[in-house]
Amino acid sequence: MTLFEAIVLGIIQGLGEFLPISSSAHLVLVPWFFGWEYAGLTFDVALHIGTLISVVAFFWKDWLSLINSALTKKDTREAKLFWYLILGTIPGALFGYLFEEQAETVFRTPLIIGIMLIVMGIILYVVDRSCPSKKEIDRITLSDSLLIGLSQALAIIPGVSRSGITMTAGRALGMNRSSAARFSFLLSTPIIIGAGLFKLKDLTLGDLNVVFLAGVVSSALVGFLSIGFLLKYLAQRNFAIFAIYRIIVGSAVIILTLAR
Repeated sequence: MTLFEAIVLGIIQGLGEFLPISSSAHLVLVPWFFGWEYAGLTFDVALHIGTLISVVAFFWKDWLSLINSALTKKDTREAKLFWYLILGTIPGALFGYLFEEQAETVFRTPLIIGIMLIVMGIILYVVDRSCPSKKEIDRITLSDSLLIGLSQALAIIPGVSRSGITMTAGRALGMNRSSAARFSFLLSTPIIIGAGLFKLKDLTLGDLNVVFLAGVVSSALVGFLSIGFLLKYLAQRNFAIFAIYRIIVGSAVIILTLAR
């Protein structure tokens, strides 16, 4: 892998992890389109570390407040939100562990990715247009959290998008756009930590080279900017642009796959 490829894939990870467009899909499609070789497990770790840095850097105050409330103010909404986030993480973590092999092999074909980009784009658009925007994040219930967490399990299929499916589920449950996005980002933190730690065990000191660090830095910087951008964007606008993008890219992938 070249330094240029590492930076490009880091940027893609930083954008796709938090925007509802699927990082896993784009990390498969870009090398496939340009004929790059698979970056390997080591670089997967770099990308996970990068996005972990970005989400922790953006929400560390929120997490400190949530943890403090869970320990000292157990009957508050904030304390309940902490436990809802932890419980909501379980379905995604369980499915990720059980179907990791399929996620890395069977599901990583361009045709499946193209179809899922389109399907989830349509679902995101319809749900966002038709569902009310009345529920703030502090009004979320245990059942809401479990349903959103269960939806997160589908993100093992590239093209679905972890952020996309959880934001869609949040909107379907009546959350406003900013709250759905914020809950999705907070819910991603334990998953990203778990995935990073799970893959970190196979890392050696020899893997910590310039290419590895380039992936970490580029994904962390772009991820941090992506979070801030989306929260501001959704305060004024809807998800339509992301749905349209998914449909266009998905259609192009299917056409290119059939043509090849």
